[in-house]
Amino acid sequence: MIIARGGALYIMIVLTTINFLNYIDQRLLSAVLEQIKFEWTLSDAQAGLLGSVFVIVYTLTAPIGYFGDRMRRKNLIAGGVLLWSLATVAAAFARNYHELLIARALLGVGEACYATIAPSIIADIYSKDLRSRKLAYFYLATPVGSAFGYILGGYIGQYYGWRAVFLVGGLPGLLFAALAFFIVEPRRGQYDDEVLPAVGLSLPATVKRLLQTPAWRINTIGLALMTFTIGGLALWMPAYLERVHGMTSGDAGTIFGGITVVAGVIGTLVGGRLGDRMQSRSPGGYFRLSGIGLLCSSPFIVLMTVLDWLPAIFAVVFIAELFLFLNTGPLNAALIACVPVQMRGAAFAVNVLCIHAFGDALSNVLLGVVSDAATPVLGSASAGLSLAVAVTAIPVAVGGLLLLRGGRWIARQPQGLMTYPG
Repeated sequence: MIIARGGALYIMIVLTTINFLNYIDQRLLSAVLEQIKFEWTLSDAQAGLLGSVFVIVYTLTAPIGYFGDRMRRKNLIAGGVLLWSLATVAAAFARNYHELLIARALLGVGEACYATIAPSIIADIYSKDLRSRKLAYFYLATPVGSAFGYILGGYIGQYYGWRAVFLVGGLPGLLFAALAFFIVEPRRGQYDDEVLPAVGLSLPATVKRLLQTPAWRINTIGLALMTFTIGGLALWMPAYLERVHGMTSGDAGTIFGGITVVAGVIGTLVGGRLGDRMQSRSPGGYFRLSGIGLLCSSPFIVLMTVLDWLPAIFAVVFIAELFLFLNTGPLNAALIACVPVQMRGAAFAVNVLCIHAFGDALSNVLLGVVSDAATPVLGSASAGLSLAVAVTAIPVAVGGLLLLRGGRWIARQPQGLMTYPG
């Protein structure tokens, strides 16, 4: 069905709000991680696993996006939102560490149903020249939702305990699960020039075809390296501010959340517009902008771990996040552009599987392992966590170089790299 302008706006609002709730629920754990760690006397590695188990299960269930190319997408989205909201509420009633692990795992199943499918719907309600900007608006939910997760989680956790945090965070999703079920399903590829007969491919054949698309490979590797860093910082920065700089959970969540929302909104909006402009001037523009953003963020990540003055630390965190969020719209627009209409769900599904398997599924727990291992060597838990946070500068530097090289490569032979191989 072709969606009218007003209908497209409604779909956009519903999906973006759900994405907003998605990131709130993801970041609630970060805001109260030190409280949970203290209550159950967990190591940093065990605490990190609470973040990683969500990502691991999310990664393993990401191929659900493949079925989004073959089924009514709104039903998968509604079911996913319902499941993750119930899982968040269930976390509030966990009686021990293992029950909380199970709740976090179910959160991953629910969010995989949503995150791999929603972008393909947005691609079907807006023309190609608007997609980077519209996806940038959609992904504004990343910094804004994350910020609210930190702020609400930190404040509620400080005054009412960590269990109340999960209870409050999970309830709104139940309403939006119903709203998602009643959105109008758009016709696939209504704004695309050509539709290729790719629906009949099996899942293994689909994955093979994706791996044969150079632009998809470059995009996925770059995103995986970026996700390693963003995921690690997202989980551990509130704990870092509490442990290393003595902040309360409320103050750490509020200030870090405030920085995240301002840097994220500016970076995402600027990145969406610059990405469209650079791509229109030359093939590979999306990758060039993203490479510049990742390279620029890397030194600021290291710098924030060696400063002692909190205002200076917050300024550096803002700059680092601003450069990181430049990439959101361009990289997702590039992902859509390099595959045919019928494979977008699969492209996002396999992309999500790869970027999380080699990204934050590793970094959440690995930073805890590094912190635990470095603590006796450096003499304090604060120094151990500082080193672990500083390590996250390396992947984004490597990812930036890769994307810059990929952008130059695409500019030389765009037809072989930005289109799906026949």
